[in-house]
Amino acid sequence: MANRLAAETSPYLLQHKDNPVDWYPWGEEALRRAREEERPILLSVGYSACHWCHVMERESFSDPETAAFMNEHFVNVKVDREERPDIDAIYMEAVQAISGHGGWPMTVFLDSEGVPFYGGTYFPPEPSGGMPSFRMVMEAVLEAWHNRRGEIRERAELTRERLGALGALEPDPEAPGREELREATLRLLAAADRAHGGFGGAPKFPPASALELLIARALGPDGGEAGGEALAVVEQTLDAMLAGGIYDQLGGGFARYAVDAAWRVPHFEKMLYDNALLAPVYLRGWQLFGHERHRRACEQTLDWMLREMRGPEGGFYSALDADSEGEEGRYYVWTVDEVRAVLGDERAGPVLDYLGVGERGDFEGGRNVLRLAGGAAAAPPPGFEEARRELLAARERRVRPGVDDKRLAAWNALAIGALAQAGAVLGRAEYLGAARACAEFVLGEMRDAEGRLLRSWRDGEPRLNAYLEDHAFLLEALLDLYEATFEPRWFTAARELAETTVERFGDPERGGLFSTAADHERLIARRKEVGDHPVPAGNSAAALGLLRLAALSGERSYERWAEGVFALFGRAAVRHPQSFAHLLRALDFHLAPTREVALVGADLAELAATVRARPRPHLVLAGGPPGSEEPPLLRGRTELDGHAAAYVCERFACRAPVGSPRELEELL
Repeated sequence: MANRLAAETSPYLLQHKDNPVDWYPWGEEALRRAREEERPILLSVGYSACHWCHVMERESFSDPETAAFMNEHFVNVKVDREERPDIDAIYMEAVQAISGHGGWPMTVFLDSEGVPFYGGTYFPPEPSGGMPSFRMVMEAVLEAWHNRRGEIRERAELTRERLGALGALEPDPEAPGREELREATLRLLAAADRAHGGFGGAPKFPPASALELLIARALGPDGGEAGGEALAVVEQTLDAMLAGGIYDQLGGGFARYAVDAAWRVPHFEKMLYDNALLAPVYLRGWQLFGHERHRRACEQTLDWMLREMRGPEGGFYSALDADSEGEEGRYYVWTVDEVRAVLGDERAGPVLDYLGVGERGDFEGGRNVLRLAGGAAAAPPPGFEEARRELLAARERRVRPGVDDKRLAAWNALAIGALAQAGAVLGRAEYLGAARACAEFVLGEMRDAEGRLLRSWRDGEPRLNAYLEDHAFLLEALLDLYEATFEPRWFTAARELAETTVERFGDPERGGLFSTAADHERLIARRKEVGDHPVPAGNSAAALGLLRLAALSGERSYERWAEGVFALFGRAAVRHPQSFAHLLRALDFHLAPTREVALVGADLAELAATVRARPRPHLVLAGGPPGSEEPPLLRGRTELDGHAAAYVCERFACRAPVGSPRELEELL
């Protein structure tokens, strides 16, 4: 008999609908029962592509005896962290404070008001490796609940205050300046892994925001001596990830992270957000270094998104599972015999060498994770492209990993931005078409009856309040789409969204923006999320989007909201650049001279191509026919002798217009 999760739309929650556990989704019904019966709440948080979430589901939540114990003593609540990042963030901070680490599945025990008093991550069914069993943990929690309830209540108010501390943070009267930003850049470079690329050791996550920051710093006025070093780190990291098993050598796209420092063996789940963030970095790598392999990685990643992650309505799915046939990575790994069976002995030999496939294997069951054994720059053997297509076709006949097909507004916004940027630079009309279709879907279908943005959509049903990150990512994406197409509707939508964002999320007292809207469900804390890894924080994305909007519109109020974010979090960002890279990218945009380029005329292709020919991280771009009123940057601009003209401006003070690509390049 299915439990209450059967009525949900989240694929992760639906994976647990047949558990014998009496699960509740998060909501007032569960909280009310906990209060009325004075029971503790057992909160379990995960997501559909999480390998260890599946393990704990099989070992514990599907076990009748364990489930009976849970049902007798707790109110059991299951949450999809991707649908409810507000809940996940609150209780993850608590778990990290309690246990010293975090991750998913996350298991947290709450009092009947929702305040956490104990928690951890995965718990095994039997004691293992120094870890207590799940049953032992539950018994200890119950002992504390029944015998030390007073202590739990005494700590509750302090816990509330600690979890709400970011929301009450006071601004610093002096935000960091250019010298602090320079020092933060040097600090980030000092943390780079010069042996394997990226930053830090295992496990190693793709550092998209850090790479974007280094590119911006190298190309800005403060690049100086560190500029060449920054680009060297970018190039090495792009090549190291591209050569490793974290990149899908057959189908394109990146896995969520590598379990080792050299990017060789991935954790095989593939997330929409990683790929939407990484594709533009590889695009900029191609522009900077001229390596066709970087352009190919960008295109193959976006082609994978269009092929495997796009729904019929134009939105994008959230993730592919790490597991298939009950094994992690089974869909992606190969034996020598499997490759030979597809290609034949003679053709297989060079391909086996190129992809690092050996008899002993480097993964479970003697199988191999495909990688470029000679490095990203190694030339493929003759006929490799045909062999790749044949191996991909053979792989597609295997049992596929599960797909989390909910559409999230924030992650779809990242996809819009990636497709728009690549479509404009590479001249790929299908990318621009997909970006338009996705934007139309999000703006049209992912709204409530009052027109407010919603978080999640599946099977025709939009639901859940959108968060700051949904609004902020979409703001950046709409500006990307406007700059790629010069269609005023996207600028208009961006401006309307910005007004809604600051009205519903902004903190006029202390500055910055809350993660939840003013009319959101009341939780034990209202927070301002920070931290740009693996995805940018809502405050970071809002700061950069609002600054770009200010440069296109001339509206100073947008800039002031961004400055409020810097006053709150700028000092922490310069001390910890790897964790705040997107916020530092926004600060860099704010401090550097920003070029505002207005193109006016009937045919803007050549002038636009000149602007797009290389990364220009400190520039905004507008274009339209004479007489255009939106964005305001275009107002009053005329053609030059009846031909298209380019105006290069700084803070709306413009130089004389020019009419040729060569003249425009000299001004940029």
